[in-house]
Amino acid sequence: MTQATETSWSAPAHEASLARQRAWVEVNTGAISANARSLKRCIGNGTELMAVVKADGYGHGSIPVARAALAGGASQCGVATLSEGIELRRAGIEAPILVLGNLTQVEELRSCLHWQLMPTISGMREALLCQNLASGQGRPMALQLKLDTGMARLGADWQEGPRLVAAITELEAVQLAGLYSHLASADASADADDGLTDQQQRLFETVLQALEHQRLQAGIRHLANSAGTLRSPGLHYDLVRVGLALYGHSPAAHLASVTPLQGAMTLHARVSLIREVGSGVGVSYGHRFRTSRPSRLAVVGIGYADGVPRQLSNQLDVLFAGQRLTQVGAITMDQLVLDATDCPGLEVGSVVTLLGQEGSEQITPTDWSDRCQTIPWEILCGFKHRLPRLTTAQAAWEAPGDRAH
Repeated sequence: MTQATETSWSAPAHEASLARQRAWVEVNTGAISANARSLKRCIGNGTELMAVVKADGYGHGSIPVARAALAGGASQCGVATLSEGIELRRAGIEAPILVLGNLTQVEELRSCLHWQLMPTISGMREALLCQNLASGQGRPMALQLKLDTGMARLGADWQEGPRLVAAITELEAVQLAGLYSHLASADASADADDGLTDQQQRLFETVLQALEHQRLQAGIRHLANSAGTLRSPGLHYDLVRVGLALYGHSPAAHLASVTPLQGAMTLHARVSLIREVGSGVGVSYGHRFRTSRPSRLAVVGIGYADGVPRQLSNQLDVLFAGQRLTQVGAITMDQLVLDATDCPGLEVGSVVTLLGQEGSEQITPTDWSDRCQTIPWEILCGFKHRLPRLTTAQAAWEAPGDRAH
């Protein structure tokens, strides 16, 4: 290595360049903060915003997302697992953190006490374990009680709510910090609504009224997910738990206009080879596509091992310089192929956008999920860790009024 090369080489710059060598995700933390501000305007000053950052922040990176959401007005974070909560604490995040999954083992609950995480409980067994662990520690252990009002998943039967709240309140070393339930179909449109959301809210209200009658306090009351938050102010209570909307996506088309949101993730990959072929040439495994004319094919270094669903084979578009290019043949583990016949500007090393916006063209996680007959949550959570996550410092789109703050 020459002296000139040694002095010009920079490790951070080199690592950043390597991150963009093949394929990568870019996360606009400014968009996360802007979405949090928009959601705060939607729910008003009397309701807190919990940023749900489980599943590595829906694939965006839990730590940068949590920081950006808190900067935008969120006051708490929600995670699914104990390890996700510990990761946030180790990163220096001090806001209240609720573990949404059921923790049943003594060591799990001991870790919650140590890291000051709030466990979700579904019965007295876990409450008594927390009481035993926290006794003599000098501070009560905060926890939240979940009620099942119609999901048939986690939570105590809603009828047990008043009895459990009364019993937990009697525990000296435990603080009941919240009471909540989860909506099963808040994203249903008006013509598809079977009344389940209204029924769940009635059951939740029945419990709250019983507690009021008995003069019992259950801490923060919350019911709404992203769909519930956008659906009705009557579902907001003391706090809303927002996941998908925080990342810039509406949980249903009919809710998309409630408050402005900006997608925070873009997905990019680089062209690794250009191949000129004739007409009638089969492409990729099984030759599920054959060229119908002399064609220019571009191999791109991303595949289903990175989180691009194989079900999108022959259904996927990408963007390059504002132009849509069609993916052809079977998507493979590490690569996919584009038909670049009508795009002479695409070359080896060119970067294409699989999710995101270029000019007037946009591809969203919902575009993918609709074609795969799944949901955008699954698409976002599917991007694997071999895809580098790069946070951008670019200025986020802001709703009217944001620049005044």
